[in-house]
Amino acid sequence: MNRTYEVMFILRPDLADDESDKLVAGLEAVAASAGVQMRKVDRLGRRRLAYRVRGFREGNYVLFDLAGGADAIHELQRRLRISEPVIKYLAVRTDEGEKRLEKARQRREARLKRRPAPSPAAAAPAAETAGEAQAQPPAAL
Repeated sequence: MNRTYEVMFILRPDLADDESDKLVAGLEAVAASAGVQMRKVDRLGRRRLAYRVRGFREGNYVLFDLAGGADAIHELQRRLRISEPVIKYLAVRTDEGEKRLEKARQRREARLKRRPAPSPAAAAPAAETAGEAQAQPPAAL
């Protein structure tokens, strides 16, 4: 069974663009050689950090959307941990959340199918009484 993950990591802000491109390409190659399918790579750019990390106030964010086994993700995390330009990383398994959302959607659809649709005859008297209430003048005080 393939699991899906999102791996976000932050690169040092003083890293040159060509070096960061080389590092990201290397990490993609490591993931591919470990048997991970890269679904999407997003470079989110330079952003301010919430707190200092290794003395940096900013960082270049990169997000990988992956599908693969847990062993391959562990190898990618190991590479991120020992890579000096990476100041922070986080890997999150996302397939469990997708399963929960799909299950909730199916329950909602089943509940809507069980609920009887209102008949047109039942809806008409309710509309008439609302119209009569608006047509009557307000009572004098």
